[in-house]
Amino acid sequence: MSELLLSADTGRQEGTRPSRRLRREGKVPAIVYGLDADPVAVSVDWPELRRALTTDAGLNAVITLRIEGEDHLSVIRDLQRHPVRRDVIHVDFLRVRADQEIEAEVPLVLVGEATLVLRADGMVDQTMYHLTINAKPAAVPDEIEVDISDLDLGGSVKVSDVVLPAGVSTDVDADEAIANAVITRSTREAMAADAAEGADGEGEVAGDAPAESTDD
Repeated sequence: MSELLLSADTGRQEGTRPSRRLRREGKVPAIVYGLDADPVAVSVDWPELRRALTTDAGLNAVITLRIEGEDHLSVIRDLQRHPVRRDVIHVDFLRVRADQEIEAEVPLVLVGEATLVLRADGMVDQTMYHLTINAKPAAVPDEIEVDISDLDLGGSVKVSDVVLPAGVSTDVDADEAIANAVITRSTREAMAADAAEGADGEGEVAGDAPAESTDD
């Protein structure tokens, strides 16, 4: 997990107008809370925050907030964006301890090739894209790989199949599916056509059979 240093200024006025003024100055309003300490209203420089958000760790980056000369280990717990422009308008930072587990959502990345599925003209449908995990801040991975090499048509990869990194656990139901091997529409149509053709062939054979004699 990436660890970054970010300076935060205190003394900002709360409210809509002061927040707009800060954003015009290239700063983002934020709040820092957690570890049984009082919440502190701060502001951070947008370029510095953007640098923190664009590491491989994304929102799971461990950020050291320097507030009035004192360092606070933190992670982002909420990030609000403008509904149209999508720029960041407010951030919530949670203070954390290096030796205490936190909860984080980590991206799931499918790796390998589901050869048996591809041979059957099927497809792999990923249904879970993030996994909620528990780990100490420095142990939170940037992503978790999910191997689909052994997946067969009609099968699925579940949470229980994932090999978690050392120091990482999850409370998510082990039977939750991450990816399913499904039959594509074109494959179903081809199977239906083959079945119909087979049924027609059976009918023709039955029709050509000679009728039993009724003579005494």
